[in-house]
Amino acid sequence: MSEPFELTADNCAQYLAGRGVAGRNQLRVDELGGGVSNNVFLVQATGRRFVLKQSLGRLRVHDDWRADRARIVRERQALEDAAGLLPAGAVPRVLWADDDNYLFAMEAAPAGAESWKARLLAGRLEPAVAARAGALLGLLIRNTWENSEFAARYGDQVPFDQLRIDPYYRTTARRRPEVAAPVEELIAASAARRVSLVHGDWSPKNFLLDDGRVMVIDFEVVHYGDPSFDAAFCINHFLLKCFRCPGDAEALLDLARVFYTWVEAVLPPAALGWFEAAAARHLGCLMLARIDGKSPVEYLAGERLQDAVRRTATGIICERPATLEACYASVAEAVARL
Repeated sequence: MSEPFELTADNCAQYLAGRGVAGRNQLRVDELGGGVSNNVFLVQATGRRFVLKQSLGRLRVHDDWRADRARIVRERQALEDAAGLLPAGAVPRVLWADDDNYLFAMEAAPAGAESWKARLLAGRLEPAVAARAGALLGLLIRNTWENSEFAARYGDQVPFDQLRIDPYYRTTARRRPEVAAPVEELIAASAARRVSLVHGDWSPKNFLLDDGRVMVIDFEVVHYGDPSFDAAFCINHFLLKCFRCPGDAEALLDLARVFYTWVEAVLPPAALGWFEAAAARHLGCLMLARIDGKSPVEYLAGERLQDAVRRTATGIICERPATLEACYASVAEAVARL
């Protein structure tokens, strides 16, 4: 078997022509934001629009951060499974795969689609979108709850460890010894909680919005485990944006409340006794990880804002609140002092 090649905007047309997908002169190829871990390209041909996604072995960050490229195979399988778990149109349709080169093709969102992250950063705070994102997460959890088939298919948590636990939690614990003990405790407790499918990157950047349609993408960290991580991962983005836009803090906290209300409304009853407290513990760690982990959030520049997040997150980690409202109160208090 030949070595996998790296897809680029320059060689996409040649690659697709070799697969008989289209002639090289019939294509327009645009690089999309693939984050730090993938090459992602939008391909447009006559009457067709689709996306090519290829996983990277070494991620595009300052630190040395590596991950198994074969995670792309499981991501593609998860998209196919999620199409049967979530409402029609909630995930992109897989078109074809090239596992030898760690890539696959999927349908593109409509041409006018926008990322939820971009709309949030532009000050467009839409409770209906938060409600939809929360309901979709609740459905993903409920429809895979204690399901032995999904547990067997996605039980390997190596991609999650490589892309989340080590670069976010362990790295933060090493860099901030004052929180190392509670962070390590959370890692162990979360690893033992294997109850449903977990997306692993339930973030506003992974929601595409168009004319009322909400599509979730990027299942590369998917695994069977602790779904409270997903709830906290999304809420964390609302809280971090409070520090960036203090004037919108109250509305952003309300978005967090709407999101979680809809998650909780759809959760299986067996989750209700522990889910919120577990999410609150993850939330403090995730806040700190986006400052001191391997993937710092790009829109909180400057020591003043970063220190404010650091102090707030450290307090949440050490105090271990049992409710999300306690976390929101800590953020509101910190933002009021900015």
